[in-house]
Amino acid sequence: MELYQYVIAIVGGAIAGGINTLAGNGSAITLTILTEVIGLPGNMANGTNRVGVFTQSAAGSWAFHKHGKLNFARSKLNLTLTVAGALLGVATAVQVSNDQFLFVFKYLMLLMFLVLLVKPKRWLKETSEDAKVSLWLAIPLYLALGFYGGFIQMGMGIFYLATMVLVAKYSIIEGNALKSFVVALYTVIVLGIFHYKGLISWDVGLVLAVGQTAGGWYTAKFASKHPKANVIAYWVLIVIVVLALLKLFGLITF
Repeated sequence: MELYQYVIAIVGGAIAGGINTLAGNGSAITLTILTEVIGLPGNMANGTNRVGVFTQSAAGSWAFHKHGKLNFARSKLNLTLTVAGALLGVATAVQVSNDQFLFVFKYLMLLMFLVLLVKPKRWLKETSEDAKVSLWLAIPLYLALGFYGGFIQMGMGIFYLATMVLVAKYSIIEGNALKSFVVALYTVIVLGIFHYKGLISWDVGLVLAVGQTAGGWYTAKFASKHPKANVIAYWVLIVIVVLALLKLFGLITF
């Protein structure tokens, strides 16, 4: 790697780590760095990206946990099903191309934008301790989220966060905390599978992970303590989704 590639990887990784911790879709940045700046092929970039995804998620989870924002008591089923789905997703990812899936992704992101605009006050509420998700909904929903995360990761944070806020009735910050933890949990296994298949460039992944970890840690620390964190996270989420849509539909390039 050249010096400029190191700089772009670390700075871009830090921005992506912050975005992933507070909203999601930071992998759009890191995957672009890996393919367009570093020059890795698609499947190798997908695997290499998971190194920083794990370190940033682990760092963010620890910061959220230290500030009392992680609620494990009501999340066991969620965690189990999401990890199981992720195993199925990564098994698919090492066999097929992501191109067709990305075609569907932009329409999923458009749907997400509409969801964000409907009843925005729901995104700003605190966690409802009494809310329960029906097993008929929870099992397919969490399995599907895990499959998506194991398959491609990009956008997983946004879809998972929406599920936590709108279905499980978490606050947006506690939803982010659980999102960081569950992503760290299944990414350990995902990394092992990608490594076994020879689809991780560890030297590149570790450089990118330096920035992602720093971004994830400091953003989680900020979000855990700031009194307006829910509002900030909501608006960051909207901005990220809008930028993703503009890029996915070819209206901007970056």
